[in-house]
Amino acid sequence: MSARRLAVFLSTVLCAALPAAAQITDWTQAAKPPLRPFQPQQPRRIALPNGMVIFLQEDHELPLIRGTANVRGGSREEPAAKAGLVDLYGEVWRTGGTTARTGDALDDFLEARAAQVETFSDEDSTAVSFDTLKTSFEDVFPVFLEVLRDPAFRPEKIELAKNQANTGIARRNDDPAGIAGREARKLAYGADSPYARQQEYATVAAVTRDDLVAWHKAHVHPNNIIVSVIGDFEPAAMEARLRKAFAGWARGPAVAKVEVAFHDPKPGVYLVSKDDVTQSNVRLVHLGIKRDNPDYFALEVMNEVFGGGFSARLFTNVRSKKGLAYGVGGGVGSAWDHPGVFQVGLGTKSETTVAGIEALMEEIDNLTAKPATADELRRAKDAILNSFVFRFDSKRKVLAEKLQYEFYGYPPDFMEHYRSAIEAVTEADVARVAAKYVHKDRLAILVVGKPAAFDKPLSSLNLGPVANVDITIPEPGAEKAAAAPAGSDEKGKALLARVAAGLGGVEHVRAVKAVRQKASAHMKGPQGEVALEVDSLTVLPDRSRTQLQTPMGAMTMVVAPAGSFLITPGGPQDMPASQRDSSVKDLKTNPLSVVSRADDPAVTVRASGGEKVGEVQAEGLEVTVDGASSRWLVDPQSGRVLRAVTRVSGPAGPTEQMVDFSDFRPVEGGLTLPFKRSITRGGQEAGSVEVKELQVNPAVDEKEFQRPSTPGK
Repeated sequence: MSARRLAVFLSTVLCAALPAAAQITDWTQAAKPPLRPFQPQQPRRIALPNGMVIFLQEDHELPLIRGTANVRGGSREEPAAKAGLVDLYGEVWRTGGTTARTGDALDDFLEARAAQVETFSDEDSTAVSFDTLKTSFEDVFPVFLEVLRDPAFRPEKIELAKNQANTGIARRNDDPAGIAGREARKLAYGADSPYARQQEYATVAAVTRDDLVAWHKAHVHPNNIIVSVIGDFEPAAMEARLRKAFAGWARGPAVAKVEVAFHDPKPGVYLVSKDDVTQSNVRLVHLGIKRDNPDYFALEVMNEVFGGGFSARLFTNVRSKKGLAYGVGGGVGSAWDHPGVFQVGLGTKSETTVAGIEALMEEIDNLTAKPATADELRRAKDAILNSFVFRFDSKRKVLAEKLQYEFYGYPPDFMEHYRSAIEAVTEADVARVAAKYVHKDRLAILVVGKPAAFDKPLSSLNLGPVANVDITIPEPGAEKAAAAPAGSDEKGKALLARVAAGLGGVEHVRAVKAVRQKASAHMKGPQGEVALEVDSLTVLPDRSRTQLQTPMGAMTMVVAPAGSFLITPGGPQDMPASQRDSSVKDLKTNPLSVVSRADDPAVTVRASGGEKVGEVQAEGLEVTVDGASSRWLVDPQSGRVLRAVTRVSGPAGPTEQMVDFSDFRPVEGGLTLPFKRSITRGGQEAGSVEVKELQVNPAVDEKEFQRPSTPGK
């Protein structure tokens, strides 16, 4: 008999042998077996006399050993004036090497052994970890101890880390969802709260090597550290090794937890206006709970009913039935040792922004108006309990959870009681906690989007005046700039008049509506020099379109009040905020634009001393237009702007850009304009541009400034 015929025969016989009651005709008739007992392998806890706590977890599945030293104290303890200190510390702790070896030497040593030693930072802790083959443990563990106790914080690595931090600051407004998450946290906790404040260029610059050394001395003591090791080892031998390494380390001062006052946000509607987006990111927030709250388990079930998954009310009603969201979810958040955040998040088209918010408010009302049904309760509890095992499906995950309990002072069996506590939640419990912890009247409603495209004004929500949220990134020295005297001075006005004459006269300048230039550019970067062909159209005072032919293909950059965007081979996309802001500043401080607006009160010019540009003793002119500023160096004889110095947002944050102009030629319209530019950024040569063709007042096709639709949408 063939294998196939044998399988059919056995199947027939077995089915026929079953009693009639055991045969089902619908999947819903299938009995659900009870969940198995939850009995994870427990790590061993060891407390040393010096206050250090050690956890050991055997795992012989692979010949690996991993360990971590978690140190109490994180960014919430750093001074507000030096926000970013702990992030820098967590980076340079490892990259800066130790007193015995540089970070690069450590890289080479560890790479030869396929091992890692890394450092991290968080809001309440820092950490050092190692990951190694069992056979290399005795080589790698001493490196782990070196990094833990004897870091060097070498200055060149601090500077590198600061540059990386500044890059993050420069790009933090590029992602609308990131803006929504950051600003919602500020609303929930307060902008000055250590749980919401953000680092700025000035706070990063304020951090010194002495600060990093002082932080290490204040926090890295055995009584502030929890060490965990998991892997292929014999427990007795590992315990002896760790006792030998740590037992003689003397206690230090305990880390005092920062005292923070928590208050619900001021209710109302808050708007981050972004004209370069086509959808809105919405967040509704107020304070949540601590995880040790007795109602934590009932809230876990309520959250699942309300916004936990595909069958939750928010997804079903707001997204699936009403079609008002790309993504939606939320609930009452919890944190280990401070209140979490109640948050509901929505991503929707600009044209359905207010309708989406109204739908969210309706679902919040329905938590009490239409309490969870028995079927919703059953589905929510099943979803939580059936996924529970995946939170602890490895010894490593179990160990990580136990470390959290130790770090925050929770009962060591908190995990073991989770399932029974969820199972005990009733419909009445869900209704009670919904009424107790969800407060529609306390909500701060944040919208990140383009208000001109909204279906209705946000004021139509009738929740009071709409507050505008300023997300401008302060530049270094912004405080000094703000304190500068306002208004133009007579010497500055006279020098601007000389510039106007050098361009061809005020009347000729004011006749200029647009300028098109075709040029060759050579830009320098980390990967070498890149040749570009440039076709740029500037429409005064506030629009530009630049087409670039690059070795990687064509790209177009459009800056306009209606929205700034890029067109790449992959299609249109939003222009990064940092790039857009620098381009807008260039437009506003363009000499043609400044001269044409000389009588505008928003334009101020002040003489600022002089310096040599080449062989010319130039005079300085500080120019400010609508808050954008530039320093010109002007030839007092010809009135030509020989150099413009501005602050621009580069890949590593704000830097000084210096553009030298030369090869001035008469062009149509009675103007005289430069045909060559050399560019320096941060003191380094950045490139050059040579104009090949220049046309004044060319025909302008308005379609060139409209964002094309994305294919397939």
